[in-house]
Amino acid sequence: MLYLVIPVYNRWHYTEACLEALRKQSFRAFRTVVVDDGSTDGTAARLADAFREVTVLNGGGNLYWTAAVNLGIDYALRQGASQIMTLNNDTLPPPDFLAQMHGQSLAHPDALLGPLELDAHTGRVRYGGEKINWLRATAEPLTGTAAPGHGLHPVDWLPGRGLLIPAAVFARIGRFDARTFPHYFSDLDFTRTALRHGFPLYLNYEAKLLTYPEASGDRQNKAQKSLRNYYNHLFGIKGGGNLRDFTRFARRHCPWPYLPSYLLLGSLRRIGGYFLKRSEP
Repeated sequence: MLYLVIPVYNRWHYTEACLEALRKQSFRAFRTVVVDDGSTDGTAARLADAFREVTVLNGGGNLYWTAAVNLGIDYALRQGASQIMTLNNDTLPPPDFLAQMHGQSLAHPDALLGPLELDAHTGRVRYGGEKINWLRATAEPLTGTAAPGHGLHPVDWLPGRGLLIPAAVFARIGRFDARTFPHYFSDLDFTRTALRHGFPLYLNYEAKLLTYPEASGDRQNKAQKSLRNYYNHLFGIKGGGNLRDFTRFARRHCPWPYLPSYLLLGSLRRIGGYFLKRSEP
């Protein structure tokens, strides 16, 4: 059985739209777990009223992304889940999304799969998989903004939006590392660790997931430039340029010959990237 784990904190309009989209999936052999980390906008009551098929786990408001998904993963594994998908609430899965992910997982049962991400407003490709250039400290995309090809494409890491994970991965490497990466980087760290232990990573171009780029916390930091937001960008738990998390990730995963270059160039991009329209890799 496939379990979907969705961490939420407020933003009911996103959660409602995502859950409504899941009701329309052509593939039905799944269960949904929402981890509500202390929402104050009535999310809990609305879930109980409108989505009784959803299992709701409650947090105290300090779980952030990583501990929240771990809570859902622990629950799903206790229920006997064979696969788990982490899915953010600010996504819209088209009706064939889970069917496309499930079909590819049958052919590649040991692989972790990620979807092709499209901008929900424009339909343009937002994420189509990446290869890491350790020397230049860049994440080089497999595709541009045009619609790519088909099938599975090997990648060097995968984000947690629509990430399909076989239960065997958790048995081998454990959960996401909430202690080291409480919010950002935990998905990249987890998938890099899985790859190192022999589990392939593929971007599934058959499965398309609609996303809202403006909904990310760090995008909001960058949208309203200020010294406070700049500080949050570099040092806040939800800062996409968090230097501490980047350094920890680099030390854990970057090949040693490239580590000085990766740390230097990557740090400079994070420090200067706040002032650019394009996010740093």
